[in-house]
Amino acid sequence: EPMKLPNRKVITMKHLTFAVIAVSLGLAGGAAIAQDCPADLPTIEPGKLTMSINATLPPRQFIDSSGNLQGLHPDLGNEIAKRLCLEPVYVNVGFEVQIPGLASKRWDMVNTGMYYKPDRAKIMQMVPYVVNALAIVVQGGNPMNVTGYENLAGQPVGTEISGFADKLIREINDNQVAAGLASMDIQAFNTFGDAFAALGAGQVKAVFGPDATAAYLAERGPFDVGASGLNPGLPSSFGFDGATGEVLANAVADALRAMVKDGTYNDMMSSYGATQIQNWADYSGDIKIYYNPE
Repeated sequence: EPMKLPNRKVITMKHLTFAVIAVSLGLAGGAAIAQDCPADLPTIEPGKLTMSINATLPPRQFIDSSGNLQGLHPDLGNEIAKRLCLEPVYVNVGFEVQIPGLASKRWDMVNTGMYYKPDRAKIMQMVPYVVNALAIVVQGGNPMNVTGYENLAGQPVGTEISGFADKLIREINDNQVAAGLASMDIQAFNTFGDAFAALGAGQVKAVFGPDATAAYLAERGPFDVGASGLNPGLPSSFGFDGATGEVLANAVADALRAMVKDGTYNDMMSSYGATQIQNWADYSGDIKIYYNPE
């Protein structure tokens, strides 16, 4: 259930627009600027791209110890805003108000890792951009040479209690036991942080969880990622108002396509250990907008 935040916090991040860069480089001609900066994008505040976010999920979105917004989702939002020649502005609110906030014009875009679901695409324009997948994190050096689930047979494995990963690893274990492999000793912890502490203490030999979170925590401890991109499922999507968001959704989709083409998208996904949208089972070969109103 989404965390409820008591206060509405607005975070502004400023970037140079293409126009400013052009002036600094001594480039002339409005045509070049117009070509790279979409004209008259229908944002709630001219010159700004206002995005809702629930900054409680490292490394996708969180507030660091200095009070700065960090993570994959703001990085993506900042890059998209820069390419649209807009200033990124973030409104940090609980997820439960984010979809209604599009219709009431509180923000232009939901940028909080919202899952794509066909029912949601009936009321809003959705642009999937990253696949939610899972990973196996092991002790440093990967002493068991873990590359997949079979290597976990007979081993103590940690995960977070009652989540998607907990349910899935138990299903996988049941299937492996039915196939004749030894049962994993699955240990569910209150948080993934607790599971990683157990891995560091040798209580478990591996931790099973979301790939981006796994990569984030592995980098901050004596761990390695044995396997990632496992069981890719529904993607996270940017969201726009169904009735009025078509122009902006298309502009953001175009920016994402350009990021895929020039390698920025790949670099950003790789730096966070995230699974690219091309791994989604329903990926059509291009960044796509989903909107199917009833």
